[in-house]
Amino acid sequence: METADFMPGETVIAAIRKDIEAYEAARASAVRQVRWRVPVFVGLVLVAVVLVAWLFNKVADPNEQWFSTPHVFLYAIGFAASILLYFQARKPATRLQQSFRETLLPIIFGFIRDMRYQHGVTPNSFDRLPRTAVGPFNRQAFDDIVAGRYEGFPFELYEAELREGAGKGSSTAFKGVIVAFETIAPFPGILVATRRTNAVISFFRGIFASKLQELSSGDALLDAAYEFRTDNLGAAQPLVSGRLAQALKWLGETWPDDPARVALNGGDGFLLLPQTKNFFELPDISMPLDYTRHVAPMIADMGAMLATAALVRKIGAKDEIG
Repeated sequence: METADFMPGETVIAAIRKDIEAYEAARASAVRQVRWRVPVFVGLVLVAVVLVAWLFNKVADPNEQWFSTPHVFLYAIGFAASILLYFQARKPATRLQQSFRETLLPIIFGFIRDMRYQHGVTPNSFDRLPRTAVGPFNRQAFDDIVAGRYEGFPFELYEAELREGAGKGSSTAFKGVIVAFETIAPFPGILVATRRTNAVISFFRGIFASKLQELSSGDALLDAAYEFRTDNLGAAQPLVSGRLAQALKWLGETWPDDPARVALNGGDGFLLLPQTKNFFELPDISMPLDYTRHVAPMIADMGAMLATAALVRKIGAKDEIG
């Protein structure tokens, strides 16, 4: 996979740069709006709080002026209102960035056919993702979602954060990018390769995946890094000992920090790439957008992920196809 394979031609790059110029004009206007909206919105709240607090002083005990119980409630309400109005004041910038993504992404990802972009909704393929691939979770959030066709196969790529628990005691089951795709040859069942964890987590994962049996690839290093589980040992063993093992070794070089995960469920394949950064993130509204620094790396990353998915989807294919 070469980065140049995914980069757009000069004509497309020129169109992208033109869109960036239009965005820059709108960005400068939004920055000017935010600069006066934030101090005005928050300032009005502060003035109102001080005025009402002064009125409270008229009826408050002389020893409790500025610090009586009504004053405390007033300050709390004023603080909450300030936070709310701060985000309201920044709405022009937030709307601009989101609308720019919706306009620009179909252009920069020109190598994707029939591209569709969504934001903040549940992806269509998510319900078919084997839960063993991520473990138990009770909260889910999705950011940007891109779907289309790459090298002739349909896919859905989305940013997901899955968490278990609530409040400070919650833990992250998965955070990163999930690429769902159509496999060349459907797997007759479920096959999951996940990062091997400590014995306690593995025990609970085993309970969660009680219908799935664990198997080994026969490669000591790979088995130390990954757990393999399936509901069809006969069909899974040749893949786990062959092409899936090869794919995971290659992925280990590509994603060395937190191993990638792979899941097969019938004709659906899933490539889970843990990462903490926002994949489609644009720079803050106060910073100019630059094609070389911000857009080109996004194109290269998207192309690399889809090319990796294109390799993984061949795991169960016959030799002449794979």
